[in-house]
Amino acid sequence: MNSNTFRLAALAAAAAPVALLVAAPAHATGSTTTTGEGKASAVVLRTALDVSLLNKTVDVPLRATLNEVHAPASAEETALSVRLDGVAHGRPVDVLRADVATADATVDKHRAEGYSNLAKARVHVPGLPLLAVVEVEKATSKAVCEVGHEPVAESNVLGHVRVLGRKVTLTAGGTTRVAVPGVGEVVLDLSKTQTTSRTAAATALQLKVSVNPFKLNVADVQGEVTLVEATCETPKAAAPSAEPTEPAGGNSGGEVKPQTGTGHAPAAVDTSLAETGGSSTTPYLAGGAAFLLALGAAATVVARRRAQD
Repeated sequence: MNSNTFRLAALAAAAAPVALLVAAPAHATGSTTTTGEGKASAVVLRTALDVSLLNKTVDVPLRATLNEVHAPASAEETALSVRLDGVAHGRPVDVLRADVATADATVDKHRAEGYSNLAKARVHVPGLPLLAVVEVEKATSKAVCEVGHEPVAESNVLGHVRVLGRKVTLTAGGTTRVAVPGVGEVVLDLSKTQTTSRTAAATALQLKVSVNPFKLNVADVQGEVTLVEATCETPKAAAPSAEPTEPAGGNSGGEVKPQTGTGHAPAAVDTSLAETGGSSTTPYLAGGAAFLLALGAAATVVARRRAQD
């Protein structure tokens, strides 16, 4: 056998298994998505009052809301007043009237937000038709819950505030008590905010009302009034997902064995190997290996024929 021919055949046979084992490394990919809907709400006015009429012979629960909205679906309300009938000797009572009263709640897969706004508002209760329990020039509340961020709650009361006809100075985050002889008492909490890891809530004014004008027991009003509130809950985020990484050259069928040339047809190439690399160069590597394998086989056949001659 010609020495050059033998070397060519040996080189081709040795190169074949190396070429088959070459593969580009697989890469893990990950992403963060949102899977749960968040929540948001907003309300301009909510009352939870109990009204006792005529020496407590008649008890009337006064449950009223103005512009209360909830989301996942976006919602907005802009009514300016709420009126109740049948609690003041058959006459209607305007519980709240305002120049501006809006509530808005929006939610998408990344963010939930509640917002409420009130301007030039007066709140009345039965028994005090001419005297407002509270007058507010402007108040806003906002709650924002966004994926990847800490929830935020903000509440502001701007301008003057009057309680039972008296102008009061409020302290942010504090409590103010106003008592008027012969009328009653109102306790106010200003700008209450609360946040957790996924929720936020803001209330501009929270009132505890106890009114019994001149102790006549004509209209004894006890309970709470909430003004300008917003809440939210952050949408849930899914954990990062990753595709499994296979070691270079591996396959699900087990160990890859080198392929060598013979005097017969070249051994078949395991096409499943092309899937392990995930690279566009893999088919060219497999094709090159097959070519070298065929070349080695051909060289071996020629060498044997020459040796026989």
